[in-house]
Amino acid sequence: MAELYVGLIILTLFAGLIASRFRPATLFVAAAFALYLPALISSQELLHHYANESLVTLMLLLLGSMALERTRTLQWVSRKLLHKSQLVTLFRMMGWVSVTSALLNNTAVVAALMQSVRKNREHPAQRLLIPLSYFAILGGVLTLIGTSTNLVVNSFLVETGHPGFGFFDFLPVGLGVLLVAGTTVCFAAYLLPKGGSELTISQDYFIDAKVNDDSSLVGKTVQQAGLRALDGLFLIEVVRRTTTGEKQVITPVTPDTVLLAHDGLVFCGDVKQVQLISQLPGVSMFAHSALNDSDETAPHNGFLHNKLAEVIVSPTSTLVGQTLKGANFRDLFDAAVVAIGRGGERLSGKLGQVKICAGDRLVLATTEDFYRHHNLERNFFLLEDQRLSHTLTAQQEAITLLGFAGVILSTALGFLTLFTGLLTYLAIILSTKVLSPADIRRRLPVDIWLIIGSALCIASVFVSSGLANDVTHTLLWLLDTVTGHNVTPMAAMIGVFVMTWLITEIVTNNAAAAIVFPIAVGIAESLGVSMMPFVMAVAFGASASFISPFGRKTNLMVMNAGNYRFQDFARIGVLVLLAYSATALWLIPRVFAW
Repeated sequence: MAELYVGLIILTLFAGLIASRFRPATLFVAAAFALYLPALISSQELLHHYANESLVTLMLLLLGSMALERTRTLQWVSRKLLHKSQLVTLFRMMGWVSVTSALLNNTAVVAALMQSVRKNREHPAQRLLIPLSYFAILGGVLTLIGTSTNLVVNSFLVETGHPGFGFFDFLPVGLGVLLVAGTTVCFAAYLLPKGGSELTISQDYFIDAKVNDDSSLVGKTVQQAGLRALDGLFLIEVVRRTTTGEKQVITPVTPDTVLLAHDGLVFCGDVKQVQLISQLPGVSMFAHSALNDSDETAPHNGFLHNKLAEVIVSPTSTLVGQTLKGANFRDLFDAAVVAIGRGGERLSGKLGQVKICAGDRLVLATTEDFYRHHNLERNFFLLEDQRLSHTLTAQQEAITLLGFAGVILSTALGFLTLFTGLLTYLAIILSTKVLSPADIRRRLPVDIWLIIGSALCIASVFVSSGLANDVTHTLLWLLDTVTGHNVTPMAAMIGVFVMTWLITEIVTNNAAAAIVFPIAVGIAESLGVSMMPFVMAVAFGASASFISPFGRKTNLMVMNAGNYRFQDFARIGVLVLLAYSATALWLIPRVFAW
């Protein structure tokens, strides 16, 4: 009975991650709590998993990366990327981005470098942004700290009684994967579209406006009002309230559609032409403010005289899952939202009532006060040159860089554990004011902590309930059936890799590692071979997110920054995945013997 209940909880978690709008952290915590309530996991075990040393090490690493982001290292790297030849530029990117991603937070690396890539005038930005994300992913598999997945897998490995991975244990396989898959990226990039050779406000935003009571357009058709002839803008919806108060969405909008007072007008297109809407008589832009619904008819067009800034909503943003109205956006940031873009997805109705998702692009009308807000780093990636964090002094920069290098060296030589080294490093950067307690409080990665801690709890119950053992035997039986003979370790390892990759693409990399790890260990024990090749298959399979833009934060960031579609990722992602998988699966059993 316990196995059935645990299986139901895990399936419900997967379904929620795929289909719901709830934050992943919320779903993981709810699943862990659902397992705790019937006493399938004790309070001591629960606390142990949330205070796991590898998990705390990951938190320390992310905090340490915040300090490194403030140095001039990534700015220096960005100046080394570009060359007149696109192929040379891509190979340079492969080298510099992979090395920095092996040591720093991948999201921070991509956020810092994509500005230079978008602004470059040498090559189409769309030919470079997806490779930028892929190189960051490939760099992450080079070291223990290169990606959170490696540290998560290390957590499970330690739980089995194994001493865990060394700092460079991933390097032999990771380096081979980087060379083969990275070279594939460099040549496959020519299959990407050529758009975006310089920084421009994107073309696929959705802009909201409203017909006021006193507008001269009331009673006119769309054709008569001139709404069919706006340069660069297209009226895609008219949102109307019926006499019963229900919302009626008119789409497609025909030239003969008659406009009524209070009609909402949803445009898509070039947001730089937004002035054309503001010049329409009696039409007010939505540009969310903190007004009540009853006050929405007031004109809000003064914001158009301000500077427009384009930002991407960070996965750590407090805005995710909220509407602009519910989040009180204007008071929080001293900025008005002019338009929203979501990878070409159709956004319907008033933009102030659209729930914000991680990776959404917003065009903001900003004031100087906007850039003084301390909550910008947590909430946005800015697609322009404004620097949000304070510049370090020469002494602070030296302490930051040399201190981190000391941690890496001490860990690699075995003088310190990674936990001790990073804890010491955090104390140093706090005492030298490289970071302040307020900085840590603002950007403390609570969601990551909750997701991984909950995943450890779920995986523990998955094993203790016997469900992992049942799933393992079922998978071995399926492999026997498919192959027609007893399963070989190689075939089983390929099955583990493919399973981990599928869950990563559909759900998340950390969820994939948490669920497949105990299955992988069970398969290795059933076959009577070393578990290490299977553990590495889980680690590398969980990082193989190249086809879906939604599997990794960096893919989501460049998708919106580069105005890509899903098919753009699929077009080259399949080639990269094949190169990555073949190389990893060939190298793993040769580096980690059966």
